[in-house]
Amino acid sequence: MGSTSAENNGTGGVGRRDLIKRSAALGLISVPTMSFLSACASSGGDDNGDKAETGEKTAKNPLGANDTAGMEFVLFDGGFGKEYAEDAVKIYEKNFPKAKVKFSATQKIQSTLQPRFNQGTPPDLIDNSGAEQMDMGVLAGKNQLTDLTPLLDAPSYDDPNKKVRDTLRPGIVEMGQLDGDPVWIMYYAYTVYGVWYSQKALDSLDATYPETWDEMLAVCEKAKKQGIAGWTYAGKYPYYLPFSLYPMIGKVGGVEVLDAIDNLEPNAWKHPAVKACFDAYYELYAKGYILKGTPGLDHIQSQTAWAKGKALFIPNGSWVENESANVIPADFNLAVSAPTGIDSSDKMPFGTIWASGGEPFIVPAKAKNGTGGMEQLRIMLSEASSKNFTSKVKSLTAYNGGTDGITLTPGLKSGVAALEKAGDNVVNPRLQDWYVQLQKEKIGVSGLGEMMAGRLTPAEAIKKIQAYADETAKDTSIKHYKHQ
Repeated sequence: MGSTSAENNGTGGVGRRDLIKRSAALGLISVPTMSFLSACASSGGDDNGDKAETGEKTAKNPLGANDTAGMEFVLFDGGFGKEYAEDAVKIYEKNFPKAKVKFSATQKIQSTLQPRFNQGTPPDLIDNSGAEQMDMGVLAGKNQLTDLTPLLDAPSYDDPNKKVRDTLRPGIVEMGQLDGDPVWIMYYAYTVYGVWYSQKALDSLDATYPETWDEMLAVCEKAKKQGIAGWTYAGKYPYYLPFSLYPMIGKVGGVEVLDAIDNLEPNAWKHPAVKACFDAYYELYAKGYILKGTPGLDHIQSQTAWAKGKALFIPNGSWVENESANVIPADFNLAVSAPTGIDSSDKMPFGTIWASGGEPFIVPAKAKNGTGGMEQLRIMLSEASSKNFTSKVKSLTAYNGGTDGITLTPGLKSGVAALEKAGDNVVNPRLQDWYVQLQKEKIGVSGLGEMMAGRLTPAEAIKKIQAYADETAKDTSIKHYKHQ
């Protein structure tokens, strides 16, 4: 979600999801989304004649970053923290000692930066994530972003004979391509989504991770008899549910079902695989396997309850290990699995998982020193910076490697194993990148959230979500995307 979560730092700051209001359950468009859409309707600002001149291109500075120009970097202050970025900034400052870097971190990306986009004075590099994530489709559609192809074609930081693009994990470049060849986004983290659990807790029930839904229900019933809920989730932010539900739909019906949903095709949500998976999840509610009070819990509260052993399973992304490090017991033995399927008739094998780029970095088109922003990204995509990130935040990066010599934490080790098990069976739904409001407020809060709270039947939820998708498809003010 762009997909890391906000730190619960106790400062009273607004978390990444705090702006998603319950009124969205009525299908209302949130004020921040509306204001940003209208703000981006005009390009804003002038032609930015004060852009930094390009510096001399050398072996150590292949992009030609101006070695005396200032560079501004704004990071989303979320579950990954900011230390990894600060460390990368120090390398930039060492390489360009005459250049002053202005670094800041905030959870309020949109409200902080929207006025600056309007004025034509955006920063040079932005980690566009969190509840106030700016809509990437809108930004690209209004020519607000810089094509990052020069970065991808530049020599990598470690090996001048290898381009940056050749050092990245499969699918990362394609994720940044919203429509055609330009690459507007560099997803820095590599997130494994799925069902997270304590191996110790499963062992104590003499159970193994369930591969079919009948097995899932049996494990949940076993847990219920011990006073443990089968599942919990971020009830206030139910767009977490797709982290396991979407790959389950792909497993049951094939990746083409997910592609049809992403493409906003008519009746895509009415596919039998969607109905089967919605029915399965609703059964968790109907049989009392959801932790009591879950619909009122935020991400931190649900993760804390789960970490304390009140529930077995939680849908989440690989940032959860770092974000919940202060509440996960030392002997928890954190693990992640691909979602449970329905049965042997599923189109894809057990192990089919959602893994994709996270933490979307962008360089604004009107940035004064966009080349400097791209150079900062080139530094971050080095093996050393990648290892630093993985060591500090317990998650992988877009760099294809960076784990050699690192002692992997339980969750990270499990995530790597899950990727190995999946092999080519990795799915990557794009709704959360292409249509932020549709995914979070409408499908998430108004659809899935209401269903899992028992206020909608699966059939009613599907009908409602399909109507939202159709509405988005017909909205000419929204730029639409399709799988190529």
